[in-house]
Formats: sequence, structure tokens, C-alpha cells
Amino acid sequence: MSILKYLETSRHKVFAARKYLKVLGFSSFHTSPNSSVELHSQEEEVVIALGSNVGDRLHNFKEALKLMRNSGINITRHACLYETAPAYVTDQPRFINSAVRAVTKLGPHELLSKLKRIEKDLGRTDGIRYGPRPIDLDILFYGKYKVSSDILTIPHERIWERPFVMAPLMDLLGSAIDSDAVAAWHSFSGHSGGLSGLWEDLGSESLIGKEGMYRVIPVASGLLDWSRRTSVMGILNVTPDSFSDGGNFLSVESAVSQVRLMISEGADMIDIGAQSTRPMASRISVEEELGRLIPILEAVVSMPEAEGKLISVDTFYSEVALEAVSKGAHLINDVSAGQLDSNMFKVMADLDVPYVAMHMRGDPSTMQNSENLKYDNVCKEISSELYSRVREAEISGIPAWRIIIDPGIGFSKKTEQNLEILFGLSDIRKEIGTRSLSISHAPMLIGPSRKRFLGEICPRPAAERDHATIAAVTAGVLGGANIVRVHNVKANLDAVKLCDAILRQKSSHMNSRL
Repeated sequence: MSILKYLETSRHKVFAARKYLKVLGFSSFHTSPNSSVELHSQEEEVVIALGSNVGDRLHNFKEALKLMRNSGINITRHACLYETAPAYVTDQPRFINSAVRAVTKLGPHELLSKLKRIEKDLGRTDGIRYGPRPIDLDILFYGKYKVSSDILTIPHERIWERPFVMAPLMDLLGSAIDSDAVAAWHSFSGHSGGLSGLWEDLGSESLIGKEGMYRVIPVASGLLDWSRRTSVMGILNVTPDSFSDGGNFLSVESAVSQVRLMISEGADMIDIGAQSTRPMASRISVEEELGRLIPILEAVVSMPEAEGKLISVDTFYSEVALEAVSKGAHLINDVSAGQLDSNMFKVMADLDVPYVAMHMRGDPSTMQNSENLKYDNVCKEISSELYSRVREAEISGIPAWRIIIDPGIGFSKKTEQNLEILFGLSDIRKEIGTRSLSISHAPMLIGPSRKRFLGEICPRPAAERDHATIAAVTAGVLGGANIVRVHNVKANLDAVKLCDAILRQKSSHMNSRL
């Protein structure tokens, strides 16, 4: 039964709604902030939109989320992050927009009061309507309620006309309806196709990158729109035992020289790894990894050529991640997605840098055993297992807009399974999208470079697998990868540029047919 039938303005309809909501588990129904005491015996699921265009916008978001958590608003999901052109009053700075799903025992007007307090604490003052503001917090949905009072309307009355609200709202949902509250939100749209149908009518994904709205990831004090072109990440292994180039770049001088070469060849990012994660690799201590990493990281960060480039550190240790970011690393690449260090998510939640969560079963010493190689449907199981790690990361406080996903080519997979991943990247996104569209939209990184499965197909030693790597990278980029991690930057950059050109032409052709 639709709750909308009970939300008439007449008095007897209000009493009917109260009775109906009580059957559903609600303790009261409110049409006015002063009409009744808001007592809630259970948590309600809510959606709150965020916007900022004054001051340090990302800092404003971080502080708002922190204050929300401290106010009894427990955040469970984050939308993607969007940079958008201002609406209504156009002569003002660009906004960043997002939204969160949360659970709370606060009543709707109590929740509104808490959000207004947070806005004030973060510097918002009365100003022109739709004008600049350091933070804007709006309640889009509150449980299964439809609320109307002098100071609060739920659903928010302008959801349906605002792409910068609808895009993050849709990110918070999966393609499958996962709760009664979500079913109610769809019904509130008044569209026969629910929120999804309304979003399609507005233009849905075709709006992203147009109309002044871009999906972005915050990194290195800026915002990266990863959809514009594929990024190339150059590999720097400062280990004695990596499978391809172990021992080649142990000194600061040799490492700096290699980074200089990769940057000159067009690398957008450099990924520095001080612990081998090849099959059967033995784990080294935090202290040994830091001893290898820090002198080289400090030298690379200080290189004039590295200005404007992103420096990543490949580690599964939270202590290494913390120290690396303090020394200038811009992102952390964790092959275990937090499984090998229980503190990783907690540390990353406070670091404000992107986090690469990769799929792997076991650890490097066990990942290729027979049990870890068993899959009934490799893409579906990768999606499920990787999503569960990302959900835990989100609940730990890492926003979805700072997460990069990696299906883990070569990690706990056989040759045939790696090939299935390469042609099934879109299936992995689609499967994740049944649970969370925001995670399905996350940048995807792949790392097939010189790996064993390429040598099994094209029998060559690791150092001679660059041509096979190019073929794998081409398949991956055409399948939806946004970042490719490679040893040979120059050769793969040409392949990436061609793939990007093909994808642009395909998009242009499809748009011309609409």
C-alpha cells in the first residue's frame, strides 16, 4: 500500500496516517514542528544532500560529516562527488555536491535542527536565497514519511528539477530496491518508473560531463574528472624481489632516474611499492618497508618534474600509509582492500586521500592456492567480495568519492579468469551497481602489466611481455578501465590514447543518433 494515500491535509486523513505508520513501526507522524513530541523507538533511514561553494569546500564536507556523526546521524553510504555550475543565482563560485544515506533516531524536526546547527557552526549565515554558502544540508527523505510543516517539507520540494541533487541521490541507490524505505522514496517521485524513471527523463548519465556537472575525485588539493581520459600509472618497484624488475631501483639515484623517464614518457601517476606482492612473496615488516620507501618517496616528491603528477604508494600496512601521506603521497594503493591490516580503514578515513581497494583472496603467499582460485562466476564473485570490502570502508568513514576499485588481475586468479575480467569489466560494474550505483561509478584501475598469465599465452619472460601488456590494456580501457598501471609507460600511453579516441568517437556517434 502506498503511504501517499494517507497524506491528505484533512484531519481524519492525518489520524489515519498516524495509525498506518504505527502499524509499520513508526511511533508518531508529524505535520508541524510543535504538533507532537517526536519520540522514536527505532532508527529511520534518511537521505541528506550536501553542497558547498565557499572556502575550502572539501574541508567543509569533511567537517559536516564529522559533526553529523557526532549528532546521532550514522552515515552508511556516500554518493559520488560532483562539481557543478551554480543554479538560480549564477554569478557565484562553482559548487561541489553529494549526498549521504544515514540512520538516526532523531525525529524529522530534531534532525532539521541538528543540520541547521551544523550549518551555523561551519559559518553559514543568512544570505540571498540560493546564494553562496560554506555548507548546505537538506533532508531529501526521512524513512517512509512524507512531512509538511511551516519549516520542513519532505521529500524536499525541488529534488525532481535539480540534476545536481538527482545525480547523487541515484548514486545512493542500487538498481535493485533494497528496503521498504527505498520503495517509498521511489513512490514519492510520482513517476511510474520511480526515481530511476525520473532520472532517465532528466537525461541520467548523459548529463554527467555536460550542463556544468562533472563527477570528480578529490586528490592533491584539486578535483580530478577521471572520465575525460584514461590515466597512466607508472610502476616503480623499490624491492629486491618483484617479479619483473626486482632489484633494479633500490638506490635513490636509480629510482629517481626511472621516475624521470616515466614522467617524460607521459605518466600521470607514479606508484611506488616497497614490498613485493608477487605470488609466494614473503611479507616484510613495517619497519623494513618504510626503510626502503621513505628515502625514495621523499626524493621523488621533491623532483621538479613530479610537480602536477600524482604519487601513489602501494602498501597494505596502515602505518606505512600514514607515514607515506605525511611525506607527500597523494593516494594509497592497497592490494588487500584492508584485509591484511585491520587498522587500514580507520587510518584512511582520516587521511583525506584516495584509496585503491583491490580484490584479492588470501595474501600474496596463499592467493594462488587451489581454494582461492575456485570461482563459479569470477566477475560476479569479484563484484560481491570487492563490494563487501568497500562497504566496510564506507562504514568506517571513507567516503565513496575517495574510493578507486581494482578487480585484482593476477591476484588469486588463473589465466582464464584474468581474461574473463578483461572482457567483463562492465559486468563487474553492473553487478556492483545492483547494490550501490556510487561504487559502480568509481574510477576503476587495472594492472595486467607483464603478469604471468600473459606469459602463459605468449611464452616470454616478464621483461619481454610489453606487447602482450598493450593488448591487455587496450581490452581493459575499451571495457571501461579509467587508470592503467604499467611498467612501460611510453608504449602503453599510445594504446591508451587510441582507445580514448575510439571511445570519444563512439560516444559522439551515439549522441548524434539520439
